[in-house]
Amino acid sequence: MKKTIPMIAALCAFSSVAHAQSSVTLYGLLDTGLAFNSNSKGASQYSLASGNLQGDRWGFRGVEDLGGGLSAIFRLEGGFAINNGTLGQGGDLFGRKAYVGLASPYGTVTLGRQYDTLGDYVGSFESANAEELVTATEWGSIYGAHPGDMDNLDNSDRINNSIKYASQNYGGFTFGGIYSLGGKAGDFTEDQLYGLGAGYHNGTLSLGVAYEKAKDPNYSVFGTNPNANTSTSTSALNMSSPVYSGFASAGAWQVISAGAAYRIGNATIGGVYSNVAFQNLGSEAGAGLNPKHLTGTASFNIGELNFAYLVTPALQLGVAYTYTRGDSVGSISGATYNQVNLGANYFLSKRTDLYLVGIYEHASGEDSTGKPAVAAIANLSNSSTDVQTAVVVGIRHRF
Repeated sequence: MKKTIPMIAALCAFSSVAHAQSSVTLYGLLDTGLAFNSNSKGASQYSLASGNLQGDRWGFRGVEDLGGGLSAIFRLEGGFAINNGTLGQGGDLFGRKAYVGLASPYGTVTLGRQYDTLGDYVGSFESANAEELVTATEWGSIYGAHPGDMDNLDNSDRINNSIKYASQNYGGFTFGGIYSLGGKAGDFTEDQLYGLGAGYHNGTLSLGVAYEKAKDPNYSVFGTNPNANTSTSTSALNMSSPVYSGFASAGAWQVISAGAAYRIGNATIGGVYSNVAFQNLGSEAGAGLNPKHLTGTASFNIGELNFAYLVTPALQLGVAYTYTRGDSVGSISGATYNQVNLGANYFLSKRTDLYLVGIYEHASGEDSTGKPAVAAIANLSNSSTDVQTAVVVGIRHRF
């Protein structure tokens, strides 16, 4: 027995050395709280909601050193609702991220289900996006996203069948691109998506820009979860928000977006601009996709200004204003959405914090369905009027 124990210890030590440059990490995030919606299709609503500040998740990430500066990497990340244990992203086991690839001194190439360049290079400047906490301006919760998250800066929609390249960091400058194969027999370009992005971070100043275009967005962008409709039946609508659901017949979706943030002491000032275009309306022939028989292009201009201040090392406050304007197209005059986000975070530790977020939205004009625009705070049931308020208080823990 005395000889066996040292032998086992030696084998464990040898195993540790042999795999010193390789690792697999289990990680996750739990977020839940009380939510209030002032008008959920005509009635106020109180609920215990999960994934408020950030979506609940668990996952594995790993790296294997292959020598010569080359490494194999992978990531499997699934979303769920902590309140009832159900899977997120329409029932995908690893619906948030699922990819494998190679990392080298020349950059990283990954293949699978991934975030797009909009989220990678511009999303961190939006107050609602708290994926990587890059600029300290991201505190606004999933409800603080731009109307319907139509520019995908909050990563509501992942990209399937994608190949992505991300450069190394060259003095604060990074760049990359993504391409998604549609996977349709007989048509190489159907449902395809491609995008390019670049960013710059130097400690106090952060900049980002991205361009993305997708064919058949009702299916390629807004229909990438298992519960999405892929047929041309009367239930083929995946673009559910009234902000843009009337444009589901678009043949293409194009987004040009840029963001910036500047830190002054404990304060961070940020801004985002996005131009979103639903092009070639009427191209998708599915029943119910084009009830107003629209043609041409429906465009939106979105601008956000946000401000975050670290009152103490443990307390952060934030405020943001977003203006969204839809241009007229066909018989639709277009709608305007004004939104204010307010938030406070109190950090009990590096991994656990308490939060309070409030969202107010006012809509005017005529929305994509040709009806008087109603307030439609992201990730909540639409209001029955032009005004909607949401308040959420909760706790977030990372592991």
